[in-house]
Amino acid sequence: MDTLLHAESPFKTIISFHKLIESFEEIALSNVDYRANYAKAILKQIESIPELRTGIEDYNTIKNNEALIKNILADLFPTALTHNEIKAVTIPFQNISFNYTERFKKILRNAGDEFYMEIRDFDNHQFYINNCCLILSGYYKQNIDFNRIFFYDIPDENGIEKHYRILYNADFIEITPTENSVPLTQDDIDLLIDNYNDIDLWKSKFPVGSWVLKGFGIVSLFDATIESAISNLKSNLLKPDSKTVASNDTIIENIFKSIFKISDLKVGFIIYNPEEEKFIKPVRHDNKLQSFLLSTDQEVECKNAFFGCYFENLLDNKEPFVISNVQKFTEESVNKKLGEHLLKQNIQSCVFAPVIKDGHLLGVLELVSENPRSLNSVNATKLELVLPYLTDTIDRYNTDMQHQVEAIIQREYTTIHPSVYWKFRKESQNYFQNSNPAKDYIFKEIVFKNVYPLYGQIDIKGSSEHRNETVKIDLKNQLTTILEIFENQKPNSNLMLLEQRKFELESLRDELDQPLKADTEQQIQRYIEEEIHPILKNTKDTAKNKKLEELYFAGLDEKTGMFYQERKKFDNAMSIINKKLASVLDKKQLEAQQIYPHYYERFKTDGVEHNLYIGASISPTKPFDIMYLHNLRLWQLQTLCEMELEHHQLKESLPYELDVTSLILVFSVPLSIRFRMDEKRFDVDGTYNARYEVVKKRIDKSNIKGTNDRITEKEKITIVYSQNSEEAEYLKYIKYLQHKKILEPAIEQFEVEDLQGVSGLRAIRVKVINNIANASAKKITYQDLLDELN
Repeated sequence: MDTLLHAESPFKTIISFHKLIESFEEIALSNVDYRANYAKAILKQIESIPELRTGIEDYNTIKNNEALIKNILADLFPTALTHNEIKAVTIPFQNISFNYTERFKKILRNAGDEFYMEIRDFDNHQFYINNCCLILSGYYKQNIDFNRIFFYDIPDENGIEKHYRILYNADFIEITPTENSVPLTQDDIDLLIDNYNDIDLWKSKFPVGSWVLKGFGIVSLFDATIESAISNLKSNLLKPDSKTVASNDTIIENIFKSIFKISDLKVGFIIYNPEEEKFIKPVRHDNKLQSFLLSTDQEVECKNAFFGCYFENLLDNKEPFVISNVQKFTEESVNKKLGEHLLKQNIQSCVFAPVIKDGHLLGVLELVSENPRSLNSVNATKLELVLPYLTDTIDRYNTDMQHQVEAIIQREYTTIHPSVYWKFRKESQNYFQNSNPAKDYIFKEIVFKNVYPLYGQIDIKGSSEHRNETVKIDLKNQLTTILEIFENQKPNSNLMLLEQRKFELESLRDELDQPLKADTEQQIQRYIEEEIHPILKNTKDTAKNKKLEELYFAGLDEKTGMFYQERKKFDNAMSIINKKLASVLDKKQLEAQQIYPHYYERFKTDGVEHNLYIGASISPTKPFDIMYLHNLRLWQLQTLCEMELEHHQLKESLPYELDVTSLILVFSVPLSIRFRMDEKRFDVDGTYNARYEVVKKRIDKSNIKGTNDRITEKEKITIVYSQNSEEAEYLKYIKYLQHKKILEPAIEQFEVEDLQGVSGLRAIRVKVINNIANASAKKITYQDLLDELN
């Protein structure tokens, strides 16, 4: 009997069989002779041991009466099922258990004498609160879903950890309060439910030993090793902080051992480099992630004689390569290099499984064993359960590797804006002068206090809607072209199939008349590639239709394998706009730095955004006056006007017509910006100042208060502010630019709808005059734009 107990509990636990004894008393009075006689015999034995009814607190009583207790529980533990069920008497959440079925006993014997059953990831805190929840549910009748899935992790005779899911039956348990219990109101219960992590609160409402748990429970286990192992594998592989293919090789290997039930199983991996057609080892600083194919080499060509022709099926058909008996494989092979290489590592059976993503080989998973036939083509099918998670992980590994390469480029080659370079240089000099090999140097944070922010953006209006529309046009054109080819097909034995495909294509085309769903494009692409293209490529047809098919395939984009004409126009238009507007902004910024040195950063999204920060801390050698801020604000407004004019000149030449909206956010309270070492960029510092960032992110999608109209509008500049002084300041700027014939006379003023946590914003909106006199750029052609884009 296992009696490993938790330190503290709200319960005083009393094991009792009173409910079963009461059941026997009813049976003894029945008219069924054999049942009544059996019940009377049990009751006679129980008479001498009243603790079985009143409650057992000394666990030796259970040990000394195992046979009688087994008879009392016989109806709940059928002898016929003892070798099948994994079952015992227990108290929920506690490691008190006895009266095991034979299968349960065998599992515990195989685990060893030193093994103690403990619920996985279940600490004293969870134990205490779960018992409190039992009281809330059983006594106070609260509908609280506190049950989660519990597991026992128990090793078998070979040391392979198996995972058993725990199911409790508490039908034979009673919960009653003692005089030390604390009566709870509904407010108390609500407070507890909202404070799961406050253990002191729970203990104050449910003091230790203040309730009695009387009776017994039944625990049933079922073997969930494969399901649990796959779940563990998924958790380990999908951890966001995993920097390698498998951040903990031992854990991953043990999971595979549990899935395949092979104690000596080892796991390796190699990555496929399609550009060079080579297999390479994943990068690991500790070199623990092994490969059995590349045990000595860092990389090897896929067509190397070492692999012979054996990997052709793996590379071409993307199917696993299985050797159940390496010794026999080597003796029968013409090319013995691979077999001999494996035998040198004492590998007697192995599976090499390709990891595929979207039809592309990412790498090869290696499973090896020292025993012949331990791995074979039958159990290799279990890989179908785990390869999807490996695929996502390897794909993420490749992406992360690219990000790391880009991070290195940023770290080593990205220039810091000249306005703040002096402070980075100063800190670098401190590091150089004070660095001590015996002590790590702690870099001081780069902070600029009391700076005034200026934020502006020129955004492409309805870019998402335009993007979706071009996708729909391309898909419709492609489906229509395919239907035209099918209509011209000559009659043949495939007529029924063609009619079905035509119906499906027409249905897909009709579906595109509805709003585009997130997966519609992928579904249609997959359907065309898997169902339509094989027909077009393998059907013999007339010369006329053959020409149509050739024109169709010639019209497919090389990268996507789909029609891409409209989307390409849209993408080119977006790129042209962004490049042109960013160029105007960067050029004007050089002039603005002459006003007063300030920090400047620009982003290209669906448009161009910019941040400016000006203040004495950025240029401490030059006196700062608020006049410089006002001057920079006027410059910003005028620059956005020029960017609007630049776009107006571009519109007629664009391959896809797109409008833009412009916005300025005014914020007159000085704030601090801090250089984030982990992200290698400046960010607004402090909780209060974060309000500014919140407004920045949400303001362009806001509506005019009380309407469904956006605050931004094409060919107009929207200025968002909150103070009367800001309003007066910008009205002066607008009046000046109206005098310069840059802005139209009409001015709109309105309130902005409340944002989350932000209210009281107002806005001014004014239209830019678009005429030849204001245009700074000459008329250019679309080809000029493409040449400049490239």
